[in-house]
Amino acid sequence: MTIRYLHTMVRVKDLETSIAFYELLGLKETRRSDNQQGRFTLVFLAPPGQEECPVELTYNWDGDEGLPSDSRHFGHLAYEVDDIYATCQHLMDNGVTINRPPRDGRMAFVRSPDNISVELLNKGGAQPPAEPWSSMPNSGHW
Repeated sequence: MTIRYLHTMVRVKDLETSIAFYELLGLKETRRSDNQQGRFTLVFLAPPGQEECPVELTYNWDGDEGLPSDSRHFGHLAYEVDDIYATCQHLMDNGVTINRPPRDGRMAFVRSPDNISVELLNKGGAQPPAEPWSSMPNSGHW
C-alpha cells in the first residue's frame, strides 16, 4: 500500500490578502478553481520547484462567520492512495471510522485520533461505484 502527500487546506477570510501573505513567503500560485455551484474558490500555492507540495486556500464567496477563529482555518490533510476501497477497508478493519465513505469511488474522509480531517483520493480518478461503499451513509462530520 502506497500513500502520497497531496496538499494541506486552510480556509481564508480575504483571498487576495492571504495570497499576498503566502507570496511574501515565496510561494507562487500554481492553479486556481472557481466553483460556481459551491460558491467557493480554491487557490493552490507552492514554493518554486516544489509544486507537488502546495497549500490550498479555500475562500467561501458568501463569507465564513467562523473566521478568524483558529479552529476554522485548518481544513484537512489530503493523500492520494492506490486503491480507495482497499485503503478504507484496511482503516475500518483497524477501527477507524470512515466519516465520508468513497461512494463515488474517488474520495473519502476520515479523522485522526486528534480529530484532524484527512481526505483520501483515489489515484488516477474514480473507480466504478461498489458496495458496501455506494450505499454507506456519512458518519459524524468530516
